[in-house]
Parts: sequence; C-alpha cells; structure tokens
Amino acid sequence: MGQITLTIHGKLNDFLPNHSIENSVQVPFNQKTALKHIVEVIGIPHPEVGLVQADGHEADLNYPVQDGDIIHIYPRVVIEQQYSGEGPKFVLDNHLGKLTDYLRLLGFDAVYAKDWPDGDIAQYAYEHGCILLTRDRGLLKRKIVADGYCVRADDPEQQLAEVVTQYQLNSYITPFQRCPRCNGKLAPVKKEDIIDQLQPLTRKYYDEFTQCAGCGQIYWKGSHFQHMQSMLSAYLRQNSEKQ
Repeated sequence: MGQITLTIHGKLNDFLPNHSIENSVQVPFNQKTALKHIVEVIGIPHPEVGLVQADGHEADLNYPVQDGDIIHIYPRVVIEQQYSGEGPKFVLDNHLGKLTDYLRLLGFDAVYAKDWPDGDIAQYAYEHGCILLTRDRGLLKRKIVADGYCVRADDPEQQLAEVVTQYQLNSYITPFQRCPRCNGKLAPVKKEDIIDQLQPLTRKYYDEFTQCAGCGQIYWKGSHFQHMQSMLSAYLRQNSEKQ
C-alpha cells in the first residue's frame, strides 16, 4: 500500500463532497495503479481532467502513481477556435432533452440519445467524434469516452450558457439552421412547393418558409419563431456580457 496527495483545482471540486475552490485529499492505493483509476474512484470523470502535475512535472492520467507523490489535477480548458467547419457535434443523454433543443436552435449538431443504453451512447460519441453531454458522471467514466462534460446546472437555459462557455461556442452559433425536432438541416423552400401542407391562415399571411431535410417539418416566422428569436437574442446578449 502507498499514499498520494491530490490537490484538485477549479470546477473539478464539484465532484467532491466538500465543494471548495481547492481541495487536497490523501488517497491510499495498491501498487501499480494508474492515476486515472484513482481520479475516478474519488468521483472525477476522466474527460473533465486537463493538466496533471506530478511532483512538479507534467504528467497524464496514465501516470503510475508512487508512494508520497504530490499531484495537482486541473480541469480541462477548451481553447477557442479549436474546432473546424460547423463546430463541435454533441450527443446528449435522456437527462438533457431541453438542452438538446436549445443547442439545435443555435445551429449545433446535437443528437438526443433518449432511452439509449449507456454503452450505446458512449460508442456513438466515440465513433462520430461527438462531445458527450450528461448529468451522469458514471457514463463519462466509461473508458471509450474521449470528450465529455457533466452538466452542473438544473435549468435548461443555464445549462446552455454553461455548455457555450465550457466549449467556447460563441463564434460557431448560427441560429435556426437545424430542426429542433430531429436535428436535420433546414433549407429554404418555395411556398408553391408546400402550399398543400399549409393551414389557410399560414398560406394567407406568410411567404417565406424553411423545411427540414430530415423529417420534412416546415417552419415560418410566426409567433413561435418570434418568441424563440427574442429568447435567443436575450440569451446571447447576456452571455456576451459575461465573457
């Protein structure tokens, strides 16, 4: 048996019983133990870990701990503009349905893995290069998960702000480009091509439409659109002020 001292920094302390800004804990271990195992035993999912320092030297979670080690664990920091193209893709478990809708409204590829087994969610994230968002730290601890985040907030709008901040998403936001129902992409469609699918008042008062390439849902700038636009504008303004 041996013992190491772990100093946990920043938001990683959310996973510990005493949610202080900086927590030092003494952890006993058996020989030939990797740091990843110890970090997850005390409750921290490995995808949330960033910099690791062991006795003043940079290390990683594969580091084989030694008796008497003093190790500092820091949260992962996402660098702005590290994503290419349309930005990151997400897969969310069944705890985060409303957050899924909000991410889609901001233009992000967000798959809602409702009622999927945990193993299938982790496998999907791995195979499709998605960030896994969940409130289940056990899901994040699965070995196959490379990039993931445990959402702390309870309120969906606060969850959205949390994820946008965590992953530096502001420059990738393109509202109303995805279908909030199925995640398909929206494209303009001519009124005459869909007129038989419109209600009489919609035909009379609206001329511009988009349609989902996935489920065929039709959208127009009615009262619901205006409400969502107002909500997103207020959110983006508040989030920008916090940056």
